[in-house]
Amino acid sequence: MEMNAGEPSFDGILGSNKYNITEEGKSSTSVSNGCVDYKGRIADKQATGGWKASPFIIVNEVAERLAFFAVAVNMVSYLVREMHQPLPDAATHVTDWVGAAYVLTLLGAFLADAYLGRFRTIIIFSCIYAVGMVLLTISASVDSLTPPYCPKRPCTRASTGQTAFLYCALALIALGTGGIKPCVSSFGADQFDESDQNEAHKKYAFFNWFFFAINMGALLGITLLVYIQVELGWAWGFGVPTAVMIVSVVVLAAGFFKYRYQKPTGSAFTRFVQVIVAAVRNHVRGVEVGREAELYEVETRESDIHGAKKLAHSEQYRFLDKAAVITDPECNTKNRWRLCTVTQVEEFKSFVRVLPVWASTIALAISFAQLSTFFIHQATIMDRKLGPHFEIPSGSVPVFSVINALILVPVYEKLVVPYLSAKTGHQRGITSLQRMGIGLFLSIFAMVSAALVEKKRRDHYSDRMSVFWLFPQCFLIGTAEVFTYVGQLEFFYDEATDGTRSLSSAMFLSEIGIGSWLSTAIVKIIERATGGVREGWLRDDLNGSRLDYFYWILTGVNGVNFVVYLWVSRRYKGRNGGGGSVRDEPVAVELARNMQNADDERDISQSCSLNAVPFGGKGEVSDQA
Repeated sequence: MEMNAGEPSFDGILGSNKYNITEEGKSSTSVSNGCVDYKGRIADKQATGGWKASPFIIVNEVAERLAFFAVAVNMVSYLVREMHQPLPDAATHVTDWVGAAYVLTLLGAFLADAYLGRFRTIIIFSCIYAVGMVLLTISASVDSLTPPYCPKRPCTRASTGQTAFLYCALALIALGTGGIKPCVSSFGADQFDESDQNEAHKKYAFFNWFFFAINMGALLGITLLVYIQVELGWAWGFGVPTAVMIVSVVVLAAGFFKYRYQKPTGSAFTRFVQVIVAAVRNHVRGVEVGREAELYEVETRESDIHGAKKLAHSEQYRFLDKAAVITDPECNTKNRWRLCTVTQVEEFKSFVRVLPVWASTIALAISFAQLSTFFIHQATIMDRKLGPHFEIPSGSVPVFSVINALILVPVYEKLVVPYLSAKTGHQRGITSLQRMGIGLFLSIFAMVSAALVEKKRRDHYSDRMSVFWLFPQCFLIGTAEVFTYVGQLEFFYDEATDGTRSLSSAMFLSEIGIGSWLSTAIVKIIERATGGVREGWLRDDLNGSRLDYFYWILTGVNGVNFVVYLWVSRRYKGRNGGGGSVRDEPVAVELARNMQNADDERDISQSCSLNAVPFGGKGEVSDQA
């Protein structure tokens, strides 16, 4: 579709994946990362992006987190009190739902990177989210959609139809979360040109303030909205975040003219499979990557992946290099199932490279899942009085974790980072891998605290311990999240390629989902191994349960996971060959600059022999990463 450079076109961003990028008006203030403005032109730094665009994105994230936490922290209580489900079942249903919401981020990331673009994906799935919130509000408002009021157990459980309506609403919310979450942080980071040192520094500050926004939304969700639910009822408790979510879509759309947009690059999963197929095919044929091998790369300025810059060859995972080895000088260079480019191979290497780090940080999500399940139910049977006239709602207990994060993020950004940077010489003070390690280490002590407090509470339950005894475990979980979550935001975005930004964000978000599912699995295993909900460790009655044993198991899981993470992180080598620290000058950007200086008018041959790129000299694979 053709567009005039001076004519605004909403379809240029939302209606087509074929952006019309013009060179007219390109100046020294143009971005170098391929982003375009709403007219489809190369984005100008003075008119778009940066902190001119980021506030709209941050407001949307605050609203989404407010709505999500308002539902998540109340859902166990809603299922137990209103739908009359047993506590262990309600807890596992909530963790299953949270797990689905975060694992669905892989679907959202796929659609954003491959077809829709990040902005369009956020808008569409925000609307789906809002519809789910409307249905949830209806479920809580209409008497026929919940079982009759029951002041004393046993109670009549919700009917199949009532449960189905509620689960349909929750499914839409989970789907909306899955589409929004992997795109928002990446879309925000797209507003900063990482080849510009000033903007690159602001990008990492954005990650910290983005996490601050998440916790601000969570704070409002688990305090103000929980209070509204307790005082005014479930209909108001779900109705208010529904209205906020609808308004947030309008706010996000209001920044349309200020945003920088990355072009969709096609399906990364398809490219990954092509690399595997081509590499295995050549391996079976006995192809080796040696001194006489030539690796194929196109000779155009951009890579063969639409909208992505070229990547330099690396020596890791040399088996995959076989996908780019030219075996037939007369072959069809357009068939990627037989011959891949170096950039395509390196894109897959970048994905494979982060998988061990991804797997070794999942355990924290198991512990974090307790914040919205067992921690809250502990609070329901503890003394929550704050003065003679006010009682803290049990659903607001996670506020201990959230307030900690809200205080720690500004302190870390304004005081700790400059201090550590002066000591270490690193732009961010410590590397993203080190930051994640600190969070995983703190998670061990969070569960130790949880186990000790629960044993004390159970042994003295007749005395009604103060809910503030839960403060240490919530505080430590919140601190662990600050270090690990922001470290993951930095790490996965930095290690991603142009075509896998949203996918990389979805990878670490999927950890939360998988951790929730693993929490469910552990609960079910403990139930069956210890006597079920009547006689086992985890019962409807927490005073007769051994929840502290469950927390000790999670302590052991976190301890083993931390040792594994240390082993993985010490051996990690990033895209630039380093140990995963935040890069100040990415290899891909430098390579793109070199390609831009090349002669753009040269004739490009389509034969394999002329398109082959020998790395490191004549027919030799280079040692340079």
